[in-house]
Amino acid sequence: MFDVIPDMAAKRAELTPSNLAFHDTTSRRDWTFSEINDAANAVAAGFTSSGLADGDRVAILCHNCAEFFVALFACQKTGVILCPLNWRQPAAELIETVKQVGVSLLLTDAAHQETAKAVAEAIRSPLVSLAEDFASWIETGGPSLNEAIPAERPWYLLFTSGTTGLPKSVIQTARMAWANLVNIGQAIEITSKDQSVCFLPLFHTAGINLYTMPLFLTGGSSTIIPNFDAETMVALLSSGKISQFFAVPAVYQALSLWPDIEAIDWTNIRCGCGGAPLPEPLILQFSGMGAKVLNGMGMTETGPTVFLMDPENATKKIGSIGKPRSLVEVRLDGVRDGQEGAGEVQLRGPGITPGYFGNPEATAKTFTDDGWLATGDVARRDGDGYYFVVDRIKDMFISGGENVYPAEVERVLNVHPAILETAVIGVPDAKWGETGAAYLMLRPGETVDLETLRPWCRERLAAYKVPAHLRIVDDFPRTAAGKVCKPDLREAFSND
Repeated sequence: MFDVIPDMAAKRAELTPSNLAFHDTTSRRDWTFSEINDAANAVAAGFTSSGLADGDRVAILCHNCAEFFVALFACQKTGVILCPLNWRQPAAELIETVKQVGVSLLLTDAAHQETAKAVAEAIRSPLVSLAEDFASWIETGGPSLNEAIPAERPWYLLFTSGTTGLPKSVIQTARMAWANLVNIGQAIEITSKDQSVCFLPLFHTAGINLYTMPLFLTGGSSTIIPNFDAETMVALLSSGKISQFFAVPAVYQALSLWPDIEAIDWTNIRCGCGGAPLPEPLILQFSGMGAKVLNGMGMTETGPTVFLMDPENATKKIGSIGKPRSLVEVRLDGVRDGQEGAGEVQLRGPGITPGYFGNPEATAKTFTDDGWLATGDVARRDGDGYYFVVDRIKDMFISGGENVYPAEVERVLNVHPAILETAVIGVPDAKWGETGAAYLMLRPGETVDLETLRPWCRERLAAYKVPAHLRIVDDFPRTAAGKVCKPDLREAFSND
């Protein structure tokens, strides 16, 4: 890939100035590519007038909105680094996050004004309202900026979930964005005529990069809604305008229970899924409605796209995340290249982060001595070259000397007709060292006899894999990406 890359907003405005880039459902405003670029130039001038320089950090706390992308492109033009904050977190947690990276300015929308004020006061940072100060910058305007962007310069930071301590700040670059476009764009055949929905939170890589940023770079458009709402989403998908759709399993699960879901013409919508494998029952349900949901895999550290399933085999190789995409190399630790087997997934390519901001120790631990990103995920490669995620290394537990991967047990439990979703964790056991505890969320109106569920599992799993503990829950604690937060389940089990 190149050492420098053209200014993304300026280039898109040059190519298709009057085409629609975003429709923001909150403000009910349409933004053309030219308007986005002009606004980014104006905000860049606002940053400069506020004393910000190349390398300074600006935090943003807001629901999904077009102004987020204006700020993002303004940062690219100036070298200022954007730090999207998780609006689900309280001020106390956000303060610790922004202290790590040294934020000089905080942007916020009206919905998060009070939290943002508390954070700004704690770090002694100016607070800029998107509705007032930011809007004034845009109205005032600024000089046109259209300089080449250093491809590896930090552009924005995305914070990991921090389940093992303070979150790490994953550096994102312009090079990563273009590599992601190639990797996902080829896989789902993105064109300038495509439209998608931006609803996943913008403090997460999927919110920015699946598929909003690739569509922007291609000249397509995105409808921005502040966050996920099933009724709004079904209405958009029923409109016939949405051609590309990406969601996490929890969203597909919510949609599957919606009364009018079968009225959607899924045959014209290309569907992707990530964050966790979509369970087999949901794949088959959506397939029955004409939707081929393509499972994939990526990380914040990979920009994110690494794997994506192909439509031809979506229902033939259920559970597969497909094959590695064009601009990524993959190896399985301990498995010879091209051979079948399972091992830790290690990655290399232009879509990989250069590291963690201000944290060389964490960067060194994440990369192997020969420069590959060690993901911590175990995957299996079959004879056709398709990959299947086995589980996270850290989630594996040992019961009676045998390795147990919770994801394998979850896949079995998720097939049970009464079960909607499952999460399995390893817990201490006096006899076996560790054993499984399964948390079960049932389908609406369903019940299950836990005493009969164990023999049902035994017919499908080795005895040491059958969970010794079964718990029924109304819902799961989740991360911003919609994944089940297993550390919270472990804490809950220990407090039972």
